[in-house]
Amino acid sequence: MKIVNLDGVTTNPGDLSWDGMKKLGDFTVYDRTSPDQIIERAKGANALIINKTILTKEILEQLKPELEYVGLQSTGYNVVDCESAKKLGITVCNIPSYSTNAVAQLVFSFILQFTNKVSLHSEAVHNGEWCSCPDFCFWKAPLAELAGKTIGIIGFGAIGQKVAKLAEAFDMNVLAYAPRPKDKGELKTVKFVTLDELLKESDIITCHCPLTNETKGMINEETITKMKKSAIFINTSRGPVVDEKALANALNNEMIQGAGLDVLSVEPADKDNPLLNAKNCYITPHIAWAAKETRERLLGILEDNLKAYIDGHAQNVVNLSLIHI
Repeated sequence: MKIVNLDGVTTNPGDLSWDGMKKLGDFTVYDRTSPDQIIERAKGANALIINKTILTKEILEQLKPELEYVGLQSTGYNVVDCESAKKLGITVCNIPSYSTNAVAQLVFSFILQFTNKVSLHSEAVHNGEWCSCPDFCFWKAPLAELAGKTIGIIGFGAIGQKVAKLAEAFDMNVLAYAPRPKDKGELKTVKFVTLDELLKESDIITCHCPLTNETKGMINEETITKMKKSAIFINTSRGPVVDEKALANALNNEMIQGAGLDVLSVEPADKDNPLLNAKNCYITPHIAWAAKETRERLLGILEDNLKAYIDGHAQNVVNLSLIHI
């Protein structure tokens, strides 16, 4: 089997091994691939491995009849035209639930940045403000406890549930919104509410929903106006879930307290993105999944997915209802 990874550098910049993939066939990996290089590099491949390389209907058609499998180095699969893959008989597999702990950890990194303001006070100390302080301590902005605060979780899959579990450990009240009923499992305090209730009652709102036609632009001028003025908004899901102009306007006009974002609508970030200069807005470059342990787990599932397909029992197929396997 000829296997080509078109953009492997973010999954493995050199601190992991591709040996497992090499055992499955003739394996070639590129750091990144521009749109005009896709056909040249992918031609003749039986399996393509991608992360953010976009595979349109036109591209997939040109790669048949050899191409039979697309393996995603991610949970999201909106970069592949799955409907066209179905018609062409191409199996598309993703990596589910590999980053649950890491994403939930970053959510609370953002939250604690707002409540404890670690960077603000560390910078003050390094600037000599503690040395010149007449008292044994000082704080430059109000600090807050999480206990008793209400967190609203939009989307209650594996990551949303992990965030809820951590929130319970902080003695927070947990609200959740999911368009379809979800089992709370061992979680004791979660209360399912409407989206409007969640927006109005939450001190912290965090998005963990997939990008769909229904969720695109979900956080917009109308929904933001329903939030508390003291609300903190976190997004580690997908950038287009947010109307970025509306969020930037809300931050700059102090309609909400602040935002923590690991994703933007265009990545790498567009230099004209209004959120880059918005007040009280912390942005990280899509790193929620990037811990070494997380990427090791991803790579293991990536290998297992392809091996399962080769062995005739494909797993984690995102277009399972669309094709005959």
